[in-house]
Amino acid sequence: MTAAVSSLLPLPSTAPAAASSAISLYARYTEGFEERVEATIAQLRQAALDHPGSIVQATSLGAEDMVLTDLIARLGLPIAVGTLQTGKLHAETLALIPAIEQRYGLKVEVYSPREEAVVHFVRRHGEEAMYESIELRKGCCQIRKLEPLGRMLEGRAAWVTGLRREQSANRGSVPLREVEANGRVKFNPLADWTWNDIWHYIATHDVPYNALHDQFMPSIGCAPCTRAIAVGEEFRAGRWWWEDEKAKECGLHVAQPSPRGTQDEAVAA
Repeated sequence: MTAAVSSLLPLPSTAPAAASSAISLYARYTEGFEERVEATIAQLRQAALDHPGSIVQATSLGAEDMVLTDLIARLGLPIAVGTLQTGKLHAETLALIPAIEQRYGLKVEVYSPREEAVVHFVRRHGEEAMYESIELRKGCCQIRKLEPLGRMLEGRAAWVTGLRREQSANRGSVPLREVEANGRVKFNPLADWTWNDIWHYIATHDVPYNALHDQFMPSIGCAPCTRAIAVGEEFRAGRWWWEDEKAKECGLHVAQPSPRGTQDEAVAA
């Protein structure tokens, strides 16, 4: 790791006092909230109806995805819930898997990277390869995220993500529904929700959430690639913060060649 990257690892000194919770900071009722919830419910119901036994929520276990899981459970929808255990997640993130299963009675499908691929990559490039170059960071994402996601989506006709337009400039035109090149349908039911909406829903329904959100991490990925944000920084500023803004995607939501030569897009990061 370079000295410049290392110096950015601690909580930014301009972050608010850690006593505040994400709910107290962000949960706000805004006009049209009920309509957005109803529209999301309608889309989830229709998605489950159109793709019986062949649809999965690909959850990153972030705040948005916890809202979706809560809705799926409350509505009793036959939508599977799956997540990626990259081997580099925070303990607080992993704690949500048993929390979901206990709270909602849902079995969370967990997909991990292939051990031999991880061992080979680490032996060749080291544990901190992600800091050395964009190419190596994306190579790490390919092994730990994209390949397992491909297995999650294999044989499924549709999937649900927590993407929102407000998350970043790269996601500013996220549609509510899109059809991928291979014919799989991707639903983004929260595309037009605001960050305040997400936390208002969490507060209203007592939804479990990642404790790291209380430490000023609105967007949480793998531990080496996530830091808290400072006051005034953008939503995803704490993800791959050492890279240019245009490079800040892991590939999960960018068309990627699948092992069978089709085009797959992947999960909320």
